[in-house]
Amino acid sequence: MQAVINTASTTTAAPGQGLNILVVDDDDAIRELICNYLGGFAMQATGVADGREMEAQLGSQHFDAIVLDLMLPGENGLSLCKRLRMQSEIPIVMISARNDLTERIISLEIGADDFLAKPFDIRELVARLHSVLRRNRSQAKAQRSQSGHQRVRFGNWLLNSTLRQLHDSDGTIIPLSSAEFRLLSVLVQRPHAVLDRELLLDLTRGGAVDVFDRSIDILISRLRGKLRDDPRNPALIRTVRGEGYMLDAHVSPA
Repeated sequence: MQAVINTASTTTAAPGQGLNILVVDDDDAIRELICNYLGGFAMQATGVADGREMEAQLGSQHFDAIVLDLMLPGENGLSLCKRLRMQSEIPIVMISARNDLTERIISLEIGADDFLAKPFDIRELVARLHSVLRRNRSQAKAQRSQSGHQRVRFGNWLLNSTLRQLHDSDGTIIPLSSAEFRLLSVLVQRPHAVLDRELLLDLTRGGAVDVFDRSIDILISRLRGKLRDDPRNPALIRTVRGEGYMLDAHVSPA
């Protein structure tokens, strides 16, 4: 991996002060390189080689975010990411030498906050970590500002942000992937506002706009299917040609 920059350029990056990052990569040289450079950005970084060591570290101390390699011995990064997301909302940035769009989309859909292909500049990794951490804080703040039960109704639907559940008019729970839940949460927080793809990507994932622009369209299509919103004449999630998407529904506390 050519994630090499001048060491001097990392010494002035005080914004990372106090952040504790867990780096999971089975390549000793890459893991050490990432940890050393994150340290230069005033972050504390702990490196481990596999899922077993990752779980041991998570059980012994608090981490603000995880940098998780996709290809690992034993349980791979995708499986670990999926399991982590079922247990917590810790921000996860996936990294991989396999620059495959399908794997990127799958990583995001199962709960990763961002995806970075090797080789990369360490400054980009730092920027993406800051981006997902800012978004995580923003979402937590938005949830705290909602009603005490953190439940909202729109159309014939109820979204429970605390339980991360979508209910139809009969009370049936409609399964949502992590990416679908995040996108729907963004839409219900901004009803009747036109949101372009770049903004949706930033609010739901972090900075990989040039790579993942198309994935928003895919997620919108899947959400429409689960909301039974006719794609030929959508009543809930409207496409505003040339601009983006809009939730065309009244949203109220439940």
